[in-house]
Amino acid sequence: MSRGMSRRSVLATAAAASVAAVGSLATATTAHAAPPTLPDGTSKDKVLVVGIDGLRHDVIAAASAPHLKAMMANGTYGTSLLYANPMAATSSGPGWSTISTGVWPDKHGVKDNSFAGKNYTRYPGFLARLAQVRPQLSTYAAVDWKPLDAQGTVTAGADAKLVLDGDRDGYTGHDATIAADTESILRNQNPDVVFAYLGQVDIVGHNLGAASAQYRQAIDVIDGYLGRLLAAIKARPTYATERWTVIVATDHGHTNAGGHGGSTIEERRTFVLAQGPGIAAGATPGDTRLVDVAATVFKQLGIAPDPAWGLDGKPIQERSTDPFEALYPALAGRVDETGIPAGVLGWTHTAPSGWSVINSAMGTGGVAEWRGWSFATDEFWSRSQRDQSRELNVRSRGIFAVADSDEWDDKASSGPFDSTLVTPAYAVGGKSTVTLDFTTLYRQEGSQSARVLASWNGGTPTLVRSYTSDVISQPQSLGLSVPAGATSVSFRFHYTGANNWYWVIDGVKITAS
Repeated sequence: MSRGMSRRSVLATAAAASVAAVGSLATATTAHAAPPTLPDGTSKDKVLVVGIDGLRHDVIAAASAPHLKAMMANGTYGTSLLYANPMAATSSGPGWSTISTGVWPDKHGVKDNSFAGKNYTRYPGFLARLAQVRPQLSTYAAVDWKPLDAQGTVTAGADAKLVLDGDRDGYTGHDATIAADTESILRNQNPDVVFAYLGQVDIVGHNLGAASAQYRQAIDVIDGYLGRLLAAIKARPTYATERWTVIVATDHGHTNAGGHGGSTIEERRTFVLAQGPGIAAGATPGDTRLVDVAATVFKQLGIAPDPAWGLDGKPIQERSTDPFEALYPALAGRVDETGIPAGVLGWTHTAPSGWSVINSAMGTGGVAEWRGWSFATDEFWSRSQRDQSRELNVRSRGIFAVADSDEWDDKASSGPFDSTLVTPAYAVGGKSTVTLDFTTLYRQEGSQSARVLASWNGGTPTLVRSYTSDVISQPQSLGLSVPAGATSVSFRFHYTGANNWYWVIDGVKITAS
């Protein structure tokens, strides 16, 4: 949660006291009615989603966290980075909306904790979607950040819910209550889908910082709750005949000093961790995104999403077929980008097999990493310069191609930035149409140009599409008629600039019919 609102008005001294008392509070619960009675479940495929607010994944290693670490060993653990403004703040409203709906903020409309502009009617949360398409499922949600209920972000569509007020009463006791009630329901009832939200890690992050010992201690408390939920599932008398998937995710990170909402790497850190049928053990894919939670829930329940839902996510076990993903072994550390930590391996000029880069018209000098088309990760490229919309490259996954004349010109150079990325030749003989699909992030400035061209049978490239205005991380689909006598086609992405902006290409797919 971002605490410009009521959620983070807790005093640092109170947070410190609550964490110091964690040994007793980890098992204490706030007085309330008994857990609700859910409808009897109807599915052998079952899903538990545990949402931990403000858990910076790179701090988990320094905590004890045995249950999180066991899930990493037994499941798939994908880390990634969030957007930043102007798409949305790295706050809880946008983060949990992204997790729940399976789409990015430019679709669900939530940009901050005011929830102004929310579009849950068009993009409902996964529990609300399940109520529409599989109403016979038994579903439960428990939250102690009240907006997740009041705004309809998470609890909408649930058969039963527990809503507590951590802002008013404190999150330590309410998290314990959520853990106890969810444990009881998992052990003694027959739910099909459960969402349990836990907020105290974020509170400690706000008040004491992600670098504090208390933050690591709070992670251990929540990890203990996770362990109890996992044990409750395994203790079910029908466990042997059920197929359980457990997903853990967070909505944003934290600075070392405490706080989030901005564009630093630490604030943008998120992860999705899942174990269950069909999910590889010990996998750490580079192409996971926060939008993948909802898609994974649907996949594990045997539900094929309707394309009309407009999901941006994919199941966590499905790997990208993008040719750029083969470049991980070639990734290198910084050369001229001295502001990027030396240990971050995230760029290369090596093109995938069959691809090429033409730099014959490229100027000399400049920043080595960005001389002509490069291939990079979000972790590396978005560190090159904050707050210039590189953080908005949300629909790229893993490794992508980027031509960045702005960063290239940050070191002495002469001549223009003029570079062409060339695909392999694809067979189109006997076909009538060919379609080029890709995702792009493009920022226009001045006289720069960005053109897509097609070369039939190796001939002179012809223009397919020019970009003359910003395109902020959107899928593109360009259809062409196959000329008479054409047996092959290759495409070119030609970018020119002079200390202007950049062009990102990812997810290239070519089909002929």
